[in-house]
Amino acid sequence: MKKISIEERPDWRLTAEREGFAFHTIDGERYWDERGYYQFTEEQVTRDLEAPTQELHQMCLDAVARVVDSEALLTRLAIPEAFFDLVRSSWREGHPHLYARFDFAYDGSGPAKMYEINADTPTSLMEAGAFQLLWLEEQMQRGVLPERATQFNSIAEDLVRAFAAMPGASPFYFAAMSGSVEDRGTTDFMRRMAAHVGIDARHIDIEDIGLDSAGRFVDLDGRWIERLFKLHAWEHIFHEAFGVHVPGSGTQFVEPAWKAILSNKGILPLLWELNPGHPNLLPAHVDADPRQPLPKGWVRKPYFSREGANIEMRTPGDEVIAVDGPYTDAPYILQAYSPLPRFGDSYTLVGSWVIGDLASGIGIREDDSLITKDTSRFLPHVVID
Repeated sequence: MKKISIEERPDWRLTAEREGFAFHTIDGERYWDERGYYQFTEEQVTRDLEAPTQELHQMCLDAVARVVDSEALLTRLAIPEAFFDLVRSSWREGHPHLYARFDFAYDGSGPAKMYEINADTPTSLMEAGAFQLLWLEEQMQRGVLPERATQFNSIAEDLVRAFAAMPGASPFYFAAMSGSVEDRGTTDFMRRMAAHVGIDARHIDIEDIGLDSAGRFVDLDGRWIERLFKLHAWEHIFHEAFGVHVPGSGTQFVEPAWKAILSNKGILPLLWELNPGHPNLLPAHVDADPRQPLPKGWVRKPYFSREGANIEMRTPGDEVIAVDGPYTDAPYILQAYSPLPRFGDSYTLVGSWVIGDLASGIGIREDDSLITKDTSRFLPHVVID
């Protein structure tokens, strides 16, 4: 694994906007950055990323099966008691799911270390599944990359396959919060993938979802929303007026409610307890008293933190690195410190995707600090032997 500098395409911004990648620049700073790329060997991908992703995914499913049968574990994961039955039934009835992303520290040697699972509302899907693949194709056409270059990336085709396997013929609604360019770009990409298999895929802003007299969720024209992909986390829904009506609505939610078990960092200590010493896991436990100073060599994370917010780490050398944020109203975990590898001036995170139960590809994020945030840069990758 190595990082290679490269000339960016002169027209990449126009290409991005044509492809619906409107958030390629955030607050005037590059989010998509093709001035470099990461190169892997086939063995690194298959042995160190693809295989562990598949194994970790199965470990997560095994953990869900345990949690749904235990009120103590559901409580430990901060799932409100009023939604225990919803979470249980969504698992036991096999409600379909689409995707998840594992975040790894990996430098090309040794086992990848999993930081967390983004299993409910992971983003960076479109840039991983489509735009970096377009970059690869164009750079090969221009002779910048050799014809034998590939990517670990079947994300888009696996999404199409996963949508094809979903039961039902009714319109499929894709919802995001209004005003979020990134969320809308993600759901528009997913709508395009669903449309490939003939699904009537429609957008709706989450704020525009209504409720009829029968307790069913409806669109602005009063039509029942029978199938709904929501880019809105279950931990929020559980505490909103919207959530009370979910169990009786008859709507098929994607991702399903059982993803709430995996979408918080409370699952990390449980995975360590169930699989102690696993080479791709980091030691983790629930933080009994987050008011206490953070011990050296540990990272403190709230259950529901996103994009690096409210993360605090204390290195073995006693350096403290922290990011503020709003996620202070839930339990915390402690996870063993395992720093991101540094390539040049940047720290690198590998996001490994699961689509429809299959390891499907990776996306790379870079930051100038050890904590990956919402503004961290996305770089493409290639696989060349």
